[in-house]
Amino acid sequence: MPTAAYQARKARLEEYFDRTASETWARLTSDAPVSRVRATVREGRDRMRAKLLDWLGDDLTGRRVLDAGCGTGALAIEAARRGADVVAIDIAGSLVEVADARAPEDVKGRIDFRTGDMLDPSLGRFDHVVAMDSLIHYPAAEIARVVGLLAERCERSVVFTFAPRTPALRLMHAAGQLFPRADRSPAIEPVEAARLRRLLAGTAPGFSCRRDALVQRGFYTSHAQEVARA
Repeated sequence: MPTAAYQARKARLEEYFDRTASETWARLTSDAPVSRVRATVREGRDRMRAKLLDWLGDDLTGRRVLDAGCGTGALAIEAARRGADVVAIDIAGSLVEVADARAPEDVKGRIDFRTGDMLDPSLGRFDHVVAMDSLIHYPAAEIARVVGLLAERCERSVVFTFAPRTPALRLMHAAGQLFPRADRSPAIEPVEAARLRRLLAGTAPGFSCRRDALVQRGFYTSHAQEVARA
């Protein structure tokens, strides 16, 4: 069950993404011109998305995938193109509307876009769960707990990202506060990778940490982790 801390943080994120930054986020994830800061974030996210999809594989035919924190739907669309049946969920209804509008007709039948909580048990079971940059706003213990809950409903792997605790990221995050509000990210929680992996050993029994990768591009820094069934 979601903790009170998880619910409180989720409510703050919903306020930001669904009300404060909906237009900014939709523009960031499009081909529209953006500031140099946002351009590096866009490029970094493109690289991270490609990495996570590579871990899932080129042929996802017959597999059920949960895009946990789907945003404007780019990962869900590509997973569907690879044959997956995708449930794409986000707490920001305005972004889900953008995702649904952007989905090409040839994959719409394989994507179920929803507004809600990634931890909702009524979503059912999945072969893979992907949480790209949707857990970076939570502390390590909460990330491990959420990944454990997602793993309980997963047959193969959970792939997710976290904000690594590095000097460079701390400096960039501090510098980012000097930019206009439209160029700022919501608060992130830098996490020590080794500590997170130790926590995952206790929250995701039957799963083990496998591949990981750091993606850095300008003002984008994120660390990918695969947790797969042993």
